[in-house]
Amino acid sequence: MMTLAEKILSMHVKKGNVKPDEIIIAEVNVAMVQDGTGPLTIMELEKIGMDRVVNPEKTVLFIDHSAPSSRKELSNAHMMMRAFANKTGAVLSEAGEGVCHQRLIEDYVLPGDVVVGADSHTCTSGALSAFATGMGSTDVGLAFALGKTWFKVPQTYKIVLKGTLPEGVYAKDIILYLIGKIGADGATYKALEFSGDIENLKMSDRFTISNMAVEAGAKVGLFPSDLITKEYLFSRGKGDKWIELYPDKDAQYEKTIEIDLNKLEPHVSFPHTVDNTRVIKDAEGVELNQVYIGTCTNGRLEDLRIAAKILKGKKIKKGLRLIVVPASREVYLNALREGLIEIFVKSGGLVLAPGCGPCVGVHEGVLGDGEKCLSTQNRNFKGRMGNPKGEIYLSSPATAAASAIVGKITDPRNFL
Repeated sequence: MMTLAEKILSMHVKKGNVKPDEIIIAEVNVAMVQDGTGPLTIMELEKIGMDRVVNPEKTVLFIDHSAPSSRKELSNAHMMMRAFANKTGAVLSEAGEGVCHQRLIEDYVLPGDVVVGADSHTCTSGALSAFATGMGSTDVGLAFALGKTWFKVPQTYKIVLKGTLPEGVYAKDIILYLIGKIGADGATYKALEFSGDIENLKMSDRFTISNMAVEAGAKVGLFPSDLITKEYLFSRGKGDKWIELYPDKDAQYEKTIEIDLNKLEPHVSFPHTVDNTRVIKDAEGVELNQVYIGTCTNGRLEDLRIAAKILKGKKIKKGLRLIVVPASREVYLNALREGLIEIFVKSGGLVLAPGCGPCVGVHEGVLGDGEKCLSTQNRNFKGRMGNPKGEIYLSSPATAAASAIVGKITDPRNFL
C-alpha cells in the first residue's frame, strides 16, 4: 500500500516499510552542493571536525551559479570548494560543465536513489524516480560525512494527467497550470506523484515538471521508473542500472488532482509569484526588454530545439535582448552540432556558457529598473534576477521564443 515516495524511502532504511509523517534516518546515494551553498557546508563541517565524505564518487560540488566567477568573493568561494574536493576526493564540477540539476540527471542519479542537495531544485531528479530533495547546507554536509540523513516521510498528492498536449503547449504549461491551481504553498512538504497518460511525456518533459514541484511547496516531484526511464538510461549508457518502480495499486493518497491535458493552453506566470498564472490570451501584450531561454528548468536540448524552430530565419525585436544558456556542456555541444546555436546568434541572441546565468541575478543579464523579462526559469520572485525593481514573467521556451520576435508576450501557436 505504498506510494512512490514511501517505497523509495523504505529501500533505504533498516526498519523496513515507512509510513507518512514518520521521522526516519535514510541512507543517501547522492549528495551535492553548489557555489552558493557549498562554502557554508564546508565551513560547518570544518567547525565540527567532520570535513570528510564517505561516498566521494557520489558527493558532488558544482560551480554553476556564478560560472565563471563575477567577483572576487565568489572566486574565493570557488577556491574553497576546489580545495575541499582535492582534500576529500569528492567530485568537482567546474565552471562551464553545467547547472547542478542537469548534471545530476546526466551522470549521477539512478531510479530508487535518495538524493539530497543544498539547492531547492534538487527535486528535478524525481523525474528519474529518485527521492530527490533540497535541504539546508548543514544537513547536506552531514550526508557528506555520514552517508545518511533524516527525513519526515511526506504525505502524497496524486497528480493524474489525462490526454495529450495540444500543439504549442508543453510540459512547462502543465506545471504552471498546476501551481496556479493549488498555490505556491498548496503542497507544502508533500510528495507530488505524477501518473496517468505519462507515456506521452518524454524525459525532458518530466524533468521540467519535477524541477518545479518545489514551487508548490512540495518536498519531491516523482514519476515512476517506466520504459521511458529505461530508454533514457540506455541512452546514457546506464541501461543495466534501470529498475522498474511504480506505486502500489492500493497506495493511499492524501489528495488526487486530475489535469485534462487536451484542454490545456500556454500559461504565463506574472510577477512576483509563480502561482500568479494566466492563460496566454490574458497575458499577451506585455512589452519586454529581455527574454531568457535556459536554466535547470528549460535549458535542455529539447527546449533549445523548440525555441530554435520558432526563431529560425527570423530576427528578434529591435531593442530586446535574447539570452540563451544551455544547461550543460553536453547540451551546448549537441546544440552546436545541430546548428541551434547558429540560429540563436543569427536571430540576434546572445549565447552564454553553460550555468545558471541570469536566473540567480549574480551576473550575465541583471535587469535594469522597471525592465521586464520573460524567462523559462522556475522562479520570478522580486529581485530574483538581480534587481527588485525588475519584473520577471515565466513561460515555456516556445512562448519565450515567439515573444522575443514580437517584443511582447505572445501566443507561440501563432508561429507553429
